[in-house]
Amino acid sequence: MWWHIVIFILSCALLIKSGSWVVRSLTRITKYLGMTEFMVAFVLMAGATTMPELFVGIVSGLNGTPELSFGNIIGSNIINLTLAVGIGVLVAKGLKCDGAVLQRSSIYTIIIASLPLVLMLDGSISRVDGIILLLGLAAYIQRLFYYKERFTKIFSNSFGREWSKFKLFLKDLSVFLGSLIFLLVSAQGIVWSATGLAEQLGLPLMIIGAVVVALGTNLPELTFGIKSITMGHKDMVLGNLLGAVVFNSTLVLGVTVLLSPLEVSDISPYLIGIIFAVAALLFFTVFSRTGREITRKEAIFLLLLYIGFVLAEMLGRH
Repeated sequence: MWWHIVIFILSCALLIKSGSWVVRSLTRITKYLGMTEFMVAFVLMAGATTMPELFVGIVSGLNGTPELSFGNIIGSNIINLTLAVGIGVLVAKGLKCDGAVLQRSSIYTIIIASLPLVLMLDGSISRVDGIILLLGLAAYIQRLFYYKERFTKIFSNSFGREWSKFKLFLKDLSVFLGSLIFLLVSAQGIVWSATGLAEQLGLPLMIIGAVVVALGTNLPELTFGIKSITMGHKDMVLGNLLGAVVFNSTLVLGVTVLLSPLEVSDISPYLIGIIFAVAALLFFTVFSRTGREITRKEAIFLLLLYIGFVLAEMLGRH
């Protein structure tokens, strides 16, 4: 057991470090290309910070253990809508949700995040369902491009188009690609060690994925949220978290079940996670649309909701 624990801790450390490399290099790349803050927050950053979940999903699918990835996705969505939002609000002392695009995106996020729960009602999430999820992601991104003109804030392009700056761009691109390799290696370590721990502790893979793996793979989102606030980009926090929920529910799960369909013969291991995922979606929607702001009191409630989820998962197995 201790060997699995050591491998898990080392893999999580590598996952966190490589995830931060991805975010930093991708941020500099977007600056060089002169992309809008909108694109960074809603698409690129969300896509980058969900890469750990994606690689865990790919490895889980290849190993024939899609339930680990599904648990990771459920847990990740709960973390994004409770723990990450709560910490972000407390650090920022409140987050405004008054943008028209953000209001529409929050509703669309709720719908698309509920899609996997609907698809599993027939007892499985098949490869056809995976294609449906990927199409949902395409529709989401198309919707964001439709509202792109609402955003005019541009990141300062300090790189210019000089050859010396272009070499820095190539360096960042190399770091980005290299970081993906480390993500893959660390994801393999997490899946292997988590599977071993689940077998030795007698816990379902879904529980390991929802509580332990999800917390490890969501540290990039938590880090990015805090850094965005301290750098004066509060509007990017909710955009990144909403995008992460959508990417988890569509891209990650879609790719996973294309590799290995998920059979749900017994819903009991998933029940607690599903209940809290629905609760997180509902409370986040209510808080973001009442007063067009998430207050500190609401943030504390979301944090308590996450603590309740972890306790329910742990106590529910005894």
